[in-house]
Amino acid sequence: MDNKFNKRIQSLPEGVYQLIDKIDLLKSKWVSGAQLDQQTLGKLKRSVLITSAGASTRIEGSDLSDEDVERLMRGLSMQKFKNRDKQEVRGYFDLLTNIFDSYKSIPFAESTIKFFHKELLKYAEKDELHRGNYKTSENKVAMVTPFGEPIQILFDTTAPWLTPKEMQELVEWTQNALLEKQIHPLIVIGSFLVEFLHIHPFMDGNGRLSRVLSNLLLLQNGHEYMPYVSQEKIIEDNKPEYYIALRQSQKTFRTESEDIIPWLTFFLKIILEQSERAVNLLSHEEVSRLLSPQQNMIWEYISSQDDVVTPLQIFQATKIPRSTINQTLIKLLRLKWIEKIGLGRATRYKKR
Repeated sequence: MDNKFNKRIQSLPEGVYQLIDKIDLLKSKWVSGAQLDQQTLGKLKRSVLITSAGASTRIEGSDLSDEDVERLMRGLSMQKFKNRDKQEVRGYFDLLTNIFDSYKSIPFAESTIKFFHKELLKYAEKDELHRGNYKTSENKVAMVTPFGEPIQILFDTTAPWLTPKEMQELVEWTQNALLEKQIHPLIVIGSFLVEFLHIHPFMDGNGRLSRVLSNLLLLQNGHEYMPYVSQEKIIEDNKPEYYIALRQSQKTFRTESEDIIPWLTFFLKIILEQSERAVNLLSHEEVSRLLSPQQNMIWEYISSQDDVVTPLQIFQATKIPRSTINQTLIKLLRLKWIEKIGLGRATRYKKR
């Protein structure tokens, strides 16, 4: 069917396919080499859930740090934050957990998207009336001030009365394209996401929902490392480029010269970085476990202590060279198994 979605991707530049080739190669390395033990995978997944929930809500303006998210998930008091921030991050955390655990049995359909929206906002009191339902009034995408006041319309979204029709067409095209496999799945998924965000089918939560759906679709199409490297965090780290790419493509939609390339290129670069980070988990003696014997000794010492420890204390307890200790501390910080307190000579570390 020669529809608008197929037309957008008819003449993609070679650079797009070069990115896809790199991603496919890395994906195959993860599949063939991912023999990490379940305990390690569990720790990584927990860390990514916290990071992803925090990053996805921060992209939309939340102030919650990863540490705040973890406190929230543990049920600890967080009086300094607005209820809305806590409600939104909790909904994202719960929904992403379900996707990571059950993606193989979740059908990609309009009913699933509406259910996801309902679950995403289930704790958000302000969204009670519209959660799980398409919008009934306009929701133009605008630049806002730090106080939430719109200052410039970025693009007009689909009119409410057209939203059900356009969502049906988008979901059906995505379903058929993924089933027929004539178009690379990454191009299909990228096309779905940019169109979904252009339609903006719900009154609120569209950005967060798009990232949830990205996780689902990528997992269902062989990117099994999604629970172990946060895509949301990579997007957050490239937030200006994210919005620029969306704007560059979406402002051309519904015109005579539609251009999906800026968005598709950005999307693929994000997936490529995520793939590279995932494969790095398999390197440096990490095929069977993430830590070498010496690294594991350092980790076990830190995790056994009730208080903070210094590199000198680690050296005195383990007799491991200071250079190895320093390298291991960097690695443990990257894995989010420990946290760093203080700077310079006053630096201490403790188990998270």
